[in-house]
Amino acid sequence: MPHSPRRRRHVLAALALLIAAPLAARAHVGDHASVHDTVASVVERMRRDLTPTALASLTVARVEQFLTDAEKETLGTEHISFTANIAITVFVLRDKASGDAPFWLPLRGFSRRDAEATVASRTFEVWAKPFEVGWVGLGVNSLSGGGEHYFIAVAPQKAGASVQLTDIYPGTHTVGVLKVGEAPYTDRSETLEAVPAELDGQVLLRGTRGRRDDARLTNLFRLTRHPSSKKPDQVVLTWAGNPQTTQAIQWRTSTEVPTGAVLYQRKSDRNRFDPRKPMIAKAETKRLETPDIANDPVVHRHTAFLYHLEPGTTYVYAVGDGSDDGWGELEEFTTAPAGTEPFSFIYMGDAQNGLDRWGSLIHGAYRDRPDAAFYVMAGDIVNRGAERDDWDDLFHNAKGVYDRRQLVPAIGNHEYQGGAPKLYLDLLAVRGNGPADMEPEHAYSFEYSNALFVVLDSNRSAESQAAWLEEQLASSKATWKFVTYHHPAYSSAPNRDNKSIREVWGALFDKYHVDMALQGHDHAYLRTYPMKDGKRVESTKEGTVYMCRCPARRCTARTRATTRSSA
Repeated sequence: MPHSPRRRRHVLAALALLIAAPLAARAHVGDHASVHDTVASVVERMRRDLTPTALASLTVARVEQFLTDAEKETLGTEHISFTANIAITVFVLRDKASGDAPFWLPLRGFSRRDAEATVASRTFEVWAKPFEVGWVGLGVNSLSGGGEHYFIAVAPQKAGASVQLTDIYPGTHTVGVLKVGEAPYTDRSETLEAVPAELDGQVLLRGTRGRRDDARLTNLFRLTRHPSSKKPDQVVLTWAGNPQTTQAIQWRTSTEVPTGAVLYQRKSDRNRFDPRKPMIAKAETKRLETPDIANDPVVHRHTAFLYHLEPGTTYVYAVGDGSDDGWGELEEFTTAPAGTEPFSFIYMGDAQNGLDRWGSLIHGAYRDRPDAAFYVMAGDIVNRGAERDDWDDLFHNAKGVYDRRQLVPAIGNHEYQGGAPKLYLDLLAVRGNGPADMEPEHAYSFEYSNALFVVLDSNRSAESQAAWLEEQLASSKATWKFVTYHHPAYSSAPNRDNKSIREVWGALFDKYHVDMALQGHDHAYLRTYPMKDGKRVESTKEGTVYMCRCPARRCTARTRATTRSSA
């Protein structure tokens, strides 16, 4: 391809990366379309022109047919670019496991070589093409996402000549030497285990794994099995305040319902509303947009906060739009007791996959232990935390339980899908009394009867929550202390060890005698002996019991009103 002076803009783009590193993968300067803009335009056109079912079943071949020539040009040349000082041959080394080669390699005259490289036991095939001196533009990693990003070798066409690459765009793609032991990625620590002889010692232009999905256009849309409607659903109880006197209630409707409200009163013997006495609380209504849900991209989330409730009291309630005939089904909840009373709660971890089976599990737990006051979930509540259809499945299967018993959630690593637990925070209202220097609702605490419950975010550093954790434990006069978080301090597998959690939080558990640490993450059932200072001790009066749940069984924890259990 001939040299194009307009490509000089990449120098400015590389400098901009130093200022706006989080946006590096999307940086673009110039008067023509970027990969980011082109992908956004294609997505918008597909959403407009294709049915929800067609969007959810897109293949790479169908996407390629959908692209215009101009879009193919941008996606085939604007992902990575640089300027070479001499005539060169460019070698693209791509992950064989990622499927067929992207369209632009054969379209632009690259040919497959009989050579391979190896990184972390993955095999990378080699595609090559000669270029004259000047600008070289390369295309997107794939249209389907996944796999590893490609990396590049550059060799002079004239033996012994020195290759220099300038104007590299984006600047995250750095230069090295292609050889065994060299890291081929800017954001991964794996190294080359084998390289083709003809490429050994040539210039390496590293890939950036974080950019592998920049042009993902398949597997982008999904269909939720449970789309919203005017009828309220996904009703969930949580605590965003004092469990004795407050209640948070959240639910969903379609955007046809602009407002939300809760009708509630103390439960009578007849378990129905006395029309002279119900109270009404208005809900906060937010528009939740998830464009990847092809058949239900926008819904309304309603959250109501009830205050000045009576401790130890059962209330009946209904959610709706506030109109006379706009109420949903009648449900109930019970506030925490004013003083010390025996209680039970259900503890479980990683629902994650097979949410229909999980629904059977919690409904079985509800039938077996209707006395259980609330449900603790130790993270990985869903498998794909950034994809709303997983949450739709969860709430659908929780109907009849989480609208009657409060959910006490912790954040797992799967809630961080996409970089932040955004949907978790959008969908669940919990207490905002966590560390002052951490975003609200990542960590929180509350007391119930004679027990303290502290919920931590183990995706964040243990040190970042240690001072706040110590404050909660030190200031509480509760007889029982429970802490729940996702990544276990004591793991069931040696390669899943979480040393900092064990050392930083475990030391505080020892100092203030936490009774039980309720964990998730490891898909196995685990219960330690009472532990203190990393060693087994004789009884639960001396140490902490660490638990992980098993996906196929229910786990309950029961307190006693005035004495510690020795079980």
